[in-house]
Amino acid sequence: MTNTQDRIIDGVPLTPKQVGFDLPVPAATIEEERTHRKAKLAGALRIFGRLGFGEGVAGHITVRDPEYPDHFWVNPFGKSFRHIRSSDLILVNHSGEVVYGSSPVNQAAFVIHAAVHQARPEVVAAAHAHSVYGKAWSSLGRPLDPITQDACIFFEDHTVIAEQGGAVVLDVDAGKELASKFTTGKAAIHQNHGLFTVGETVDEAAFWFITMERSCQAQLMAEAAGTPKLIRREYAEYTRQNIGYSIAGWFSFQPLWQEICATDPEIFD
Repeated sequence: MTNTQDRIIDGVPLTPKQVGFDLPVPAATIEEERTHRKAKLAGALRIFGRLGFGEGVAGHITVRDPEYPDHFWVNPFGKSFRHIRSSDLILVNHSGEVVYGSSPVNQAAFVIHAAVHQARPEVVAAAHAHSVYGKAWSSLGRPLDPITQDACIFFEDHTVIAEQGGAVVLDVDAGKELASKFTTGKAAIHQNHGLFTVGETVDEAAFWFITMERSCQAQLMAEAAGTPKLIRREYAEYTRQNIGYSIAGWFSFQPLWQEICATDPEIFD
């Protein structure tokens, strides 16, 4: 994952003006940043619910606290994605203890997300849900192929994890084993389980999940109809470099954020 200001094309640094949109502005205080992250988390969860990613009590998005980096905010166990407000979110430490909020935490959310947050300090947010196409594709134990422009976002930037595949990950050591296989890249396909995406913002992690789910759907449909043609390696790499970096993921989420703010203003409560 690379910030826009760090990107270099042909030896020339890429500026926000060249990208064509404004970069996210850091909050003035830790309290403002915490409020912002929690609102984005509540909004992303509602978007997941709207897109049909909710399934019973499964699924979670987490975001690291800006003041206490070994703590993360997460949706409470057993509450619908579509009803989440900022005030519903709970703060959990890497030992699995709820340190803010009165609701329980999903043990699987703690085990997997805490392990990933601990192993990868650059990861601010992580997303996982039991989405239909991600589940179906994960059963094949294969990475996505570069068959569409959107799939190129993940070209050589995601991994397949076979360990603990299909089992409910409730044990701390099992979570650490999973995280040990996901040391780089924006996404993982956990075999017989589903998709897992990460980012430097909630926006980025959520958008990678959404577009990866749809890329799984596209490849399943294409393979049902025939044999998809692969995009040439140099084209796939070029496309990933230009639309698969962190700020591009953040920006791609903004239309969804605008919609949810307009229709569900209670996310800020």
